[in-house]
Amino acid sequence: MNVSIGGYSFNNTNLEGKMDVFGYLETVKYRYKLDVADLWNGFFIDRSTGPIYRLAEESYIRKIREALDEKEMSVVNFAVDGAHLWDPDPEIRKRLYENALVHLRASVILGAKTVRIDTGGSYHDVETMSEEQLDYTVRTYREFAQFASDNGFLIGPENHMGASLLPREMKRIAEAVDHPAFGFLVHLGRWRADQEEGDRLVAPWAYHTHFDEGTAVSGNALNTITTLKDAGYKGYWGIEYNAPKRQYLETERLLGMVKKLLADEADVRSEA
Repeated sequence: MNVSIGGYSFNNTNLEGKMDVFGYLETVKYRYKLDVADLWNGFFIDRSTGPIYRLAEESYIRKIREALDEKEMSVVNFAVDGAHLWDPDPEIRKRLYENALVHLRASVILGAKTVRIDTGGSYHDVETMSEEQLDYTVRTYREFAQFASDNGFLIGPENHMGASLLPREMKRIAEAVDHPAFGFLVHLGRWRADQEEGDRLVAPWAYHTHFDEGTAVSGNALNTITTLKDAGYKGYWGIEYNAPKRQYLETERLLGMVKKLLADEADVRSEA
């Protein structure tokens, strides 16, 4: 099954000093028997520089790549925080852009197949984009998408913050960018509007997915999987749940739930 474990699932373990990125790779490979990494830059950034997080030196990124190669693992997604596109302050926007370029170069070193760089905006006050914001967002994603295409990966935002939490705004961005290397990391069910049809609206651009505990147990999970598959989705089904405690066990439980959902959906499809 195409399943993965988002690095943020071990954020609390990392903050406790009990796991670094190399421990994450060991855990995914040998505890959960997966050959893919669903990386999150939170394991190798300087969080004290937030909200524009400074990435580790290139030599460290190359060590991560060496560890991936040693374990014969590939990176199905690289989720980037602290390098989002939009901020109303032009100076901060410039620094975010420069940080995004650093992360794009790291994505090439890591061999990432997909990269998530967010739209920007607030996590709390969700509004549609102004014309200035839309124009900047589209131009910048188009530039990043061309870089991604030139280097063999896909790129785009997650429904994570700001206007990206509105599926119709995500659709508007995708239609305006209009680039084959542009798409979405769809965190299933995480919408602030059009909740029931949000996943369907963005399904044609989905390049990666994340389940959390809530979406995995929702009554609509099977339908969502079917919706994305019917739209042509062939990517990975990731889990991303930063459990408050017992993270190894909670990750194992959620991974089993997602595998069962995929098996159940496949059974329904074969019987149709």
